[in-house]
Amino acid sequence: MTAWDATELRRIGAATELRISSRRPDGTLRPAVTIWHAAVGDALYIRSAHGPENGWFRRALRSGTGRVTAGGISKDVTFRLAVPAVAPDVDAELHAKYDRYGAAYVRPITGTDAAATTLVVLPV
Repeated sequence: MTAWDATELRRIGAATELRISSRRPDGTLRPAVTIWHAAVGDALYIRSAHGPENGWFRRALRSGTGRVTAGGISKDVTFRLAVPAVAPDVDAELHAKYDRYGAAYVRPITGTDAAATTLVVLPV
């Protein structure tokens, strides 16, 4: 497991959207999905807006690896469930970053239900 370069994490975190691709069993990347994200501390976090049954979430969790692209940075990464203790900080960052788009868009990625789908994304 590798830590993010501070400049790369800052650029990714400042981007409005993140493109995520998980790896198939044969090592190829699945088509990218655009999602919202939060950089908190020295890590990057993503959540499923439609719960644990969302396709991209299930594939990312199952494969454990993929690629993210945002802020002019493209990185191979690992995905794993985040520790529950980060949920309030991730919620706060998502609210700060995305509340301007309205509660209808932010509500599905914040709160107790969404916290269960928090993945930490780390560079390989």
